[in-house]
Amino acid sequence: MPYISIESGRLSAEQKKELIERLTKTALGITNIPEQFFTVTIKELPDENFGIGGKSIDEIKRYYKP
Repeated sequence: MPYISIESGRLSAEQKKELIERLTKTALGITNIPEQFFTVTIKELPDENFGIGGKSIDEIKRYYKP
């Protein structure tokens, strides 16, 4: 069973719905595995509870300048 896991910030219900639909459709098109065999999980953690490179996401966002 294919499994797609997304680590994200806060998404709206509509964003989650679209993400699940589009990821499943794209994976189906690439793998030819029927859509009922795909599982998509969206994990939403508070930014202060998730870190990359020794810094919390909260801290990274504070100093990020695009």
